[in-house]
Amino acid sequence: MNDLTITVAGWVATEPRHVVGPTGTHLTSFRMASTSRYLDRDKGEWVDGQTEWFTVRVFRGPSITVKDSIEKGQPVVVQGRFRTNEWESDSGPRTDLIIDANSLGHDLTRGVAKFTRATGVATLEDPRSRATEPSESDAEVDSAPDAEVDAAPDAGADAADQPDEASVAA
Repeated sequence: MNDLTITVAGWVATEPRHVVGPTGTHLTSFRMASTSRYLDRDKGEWVDGQTEWFTVRVFRGPSITVKDSIEKGQPVVVQGRFRTNEWESDSGPRTDLIIDANSLGHDLTRGVAKFTRATGVATLEDPRSRATEPSESDAEVDSAPDAEVDAAPDAGADAADQPDEASVAA
């Protein structure tokens, strides 16, 4: 299959939405805006061109890292398969521009980020879905002075932080 691959730099326009489908497939999606700019030599200033809007989708394990890393208003670079979805609305035909992301990250030409490598099983299990009962070895580490440990969130975390149990159309 000859998929069209695209790389887009832009800004996250909506809070990422994470859902888990009925088969257990994780999906994180968000809207992204990319506005071209050019130098108007007559005016001697930069001028904004047309803004293109994309829906970015990330599936399976990487969707968890995207959900935990990306926020509305942040600059990102997305690379993935490009496709369109045409549909009818009350105001006439519409076309959605969709990127199924293979790679996604912060645009470091616009800011600074700190990278933390995702470790664990290939599914990148959501740490909030695990039981938080400490084992004996956990209790020993917790009581050790100056121990640096990555702690799982409390079992009583807000329900809003939990993934939605909605179906995924993919």
